[in-house]
Amino acid sequence: MKEQEKLFSEFPPVPTAEWEAVIAADLKGADYDKKLVWRTAEGFNVRPYYRAEDLKDLPFLNTQAGEAPYLRGVCKCNDWRVHQTITVTDPRKANVEALAALDAGCDSIGFCISREDFSETDLQTLLSQVVIGAIEIVFCGKGMFRLAEMMFAKLESQKIDPAEVRVSFACTPQGPKCFENIAALAEKYKNYPHVRLANVAGDKFNSAGSTIVQELAFAMTVGQEYLKKGIAPDRIRFSLSVSSNYFMEIAKFRAARVLWSELAGAKIFTHAVTSTWNQTVYDPYVNMLRGTTEAMSAAIAGVHSLEVMPFDASFESPTEFSRRIARNVQLLLKHESHFDRVVDPSGGSYYIENLTNSIANEARKLIVEIEGRGGYTAAKDFIAEQVEASAAAKAKAVATRRTILLGANQYPNFTEVAPENITPTPGRGSVPFEQIRLAADRAKKTPTAFMLTCGTLAMARARAQFACNFFACAGIRVQDNTFFASVEEGAKAALAAKAHIVVVCAADDDYATLVPQAHKLIGDKAILVVAGAPASQPELETQGITHFISVKSNVLETLKGYLKELGIL
Repeated sequence: MKEQEKLFSEFPPVPTAEWEAVIAADLKGADYDKKLVWRTAEGFNVRPYYRAEDLKDLPFLNTQAGEAPYLRGVCKCNDWRVHQTITVTDPRKANVEALAALDAGCDSIGFCISREDFSETDLQTLLSQVVIGAIEIVFCGKGMFRLAEMMFAKLESQKIDPAEVRVSFACTPQGPKCFENIAALAEKYKNYPHVRLANVAGDKFNSAGSTIVQELAFAMTVGQEYLKKGIAPDRIRFSLSVSSNYFMEIAKFRAARVLWSELAGAKIFTHAVTSTWNQTVYDPYVNMLRGTTEAMSAAIAGVHSLEVMPFDASFESPTEFSRRIARNVQLLLKHESHFDRVVDPSGGSYYIENLTNSIANEARKLIVEIEGRGGYTAAKDFIAEQVEASAAAKAKAVATRRTILLGANQYPNFTEVAPENITPTPGRGSVPFEQIRLAADRAKKTPTAFMLTCGTLAMARARAQFACNFFACAGIRVQDNTFFASVEEGAKAALAAKAHIVVVCAADDDYATLVPQAHKLIGDKAILVVAGAPASQPELETQGITHFISVKSNVLETLKGYLKELGIL
């Protein structure tokens, strides 16, 4: 029998040195690191490409799913539970909503209790017709310790097999007594192997603006605090966010398994929830796309359960439509894409394996520093400072468009006006832009910007497109124009339109002559803005022309300035 030939055997391997030589030639003397190496916010460099040789020094690659330190998964499958959280004010209504969600494909339900006086009767109503042994239930909110006792009493009265009960209580300790209560409950009901009583809310760090490494490291140190207080690893539930940083998030969850195995000698129990930090109020359907890619990251990484936040959660109580779309994202990933049938789909990827290792290494450094400060509780001030610094860096990146949030700080829907009753939730990157745009939407007189396109046609059109996007991010209604044959023609049209802002759009070489003409014709009847940062800017400023917008502008602060000039802020 003829020996089978290997695929692509006719192509000889290309050594890394040859690749690097070609890259160096293409760079034509430019700095390799500055051009091609990405410095992440997490504190490590990412190279432009990786090869098989980049795996040779990485640990744990030969382990299998279900084997410590669980790099490839905590079990030999990749199935996850589809989770939905329901806020409980009226137990009867919450029960109807839960049953509908279960019928629609969920197999994990979260009940967020909003009342201190939640009673045993309320619990019976809430769980009416819910087959406890068939699903997973997570309780959060108020009165968790009392609720846990009520729930255990219900389970025992109904003689439900403890091995079939999968219930978690998101108890977040606020003092030594809380740790003692969790430990006491764990001991009292130790015959319930799948009940978790302590919650690590790592997703809260993400909402506050942390980096991926910070979220992971801080969550691990919270888990360590539980361990020190005598709470067993199998009683701890981790809730981590999953942002739109697609490959980094896949690597984060893989690194989490390794780190927890090292710290606790156990498998991690991880719930993932799509990020709220990058959700936007304007152009909200884009949130569906964000949730989809985020869910895909979690599915590929491997998690116990996943909640996709409804696309409208940032500004209203989610509708049945938005909740259905959120569920269906996961059902598509399971039943049509079959991600639940492949263990560790990213395993062996040169890029993701290196990201996993880098994230784990950086998180270890931060964990060691926090432990050196006495652990999570003792280091709370340090942790708050770290998150605040990261949040400030993120805010600046959004303000200057180095981080783009579609519909908020770039490519807005020009005609969209927010409904009067919109109340944006805090803790999101787009909030500063939404605040100024809401102010413009609700102003007595809608602010307008007129594009005075003249000079060199190609640059005039490019600058007009840039300026339209720029001003529309603040809810300023833009009037674009193809081209004016002269400044006089454009200025006459701008004054006729009674625009509040007139933007001169031309080539840099045109501005030295065209802008002074426009300035003279417009006078104080509108704010004159130059689209660009021409070499003639200092000279123009001496003539009283002070408003310029360019890719180097702090978009947020610049737009705030214009709205203040117009009396809107």
